[in-house]
Amino acid sequence: MTMTITQQIITIAMVVFGTMLTRFLPFIIFPAGKPTPKYIQYLGKVLPSAVIALLVIYCFKDVNVLSGSHGIPEFFAVAAVALLHIWKKNMLLSIAGGTLFYMVLVQLVF
Repeated sequence: MTMTITQQIITIAMVVFGTMLTRFLPFIIFPAGKPTPKYIQYLGKVLPSAVIALLVIYCFKDVNVLSGSHGIPEFFAVAAVALLHIWKKNMLLSIAGGTLFYMVLVQLVF
């Protein structure tokens, strides 16, 4: 089923509106002249670590240490991510390198 031109225009307009809202809303709610509330500063400090912790938990949710590869490629990949991040302090490099390392392990070794 294809969309009509009107439906396409409405869809594009809603996507543009949603994108602009998420970009401009923080500047409207927290203008430059007002101090940022303490709880927002707190969230800015703790949320990145919490998101990474959730991603690690999600990574290990289907690992069964009693069968298959026993979670060895997953643990090696997490170690690679940690070592790359400690070495280069670059999140994109760490995640990409760990993902690539994991895929090589799963496809060629395990």
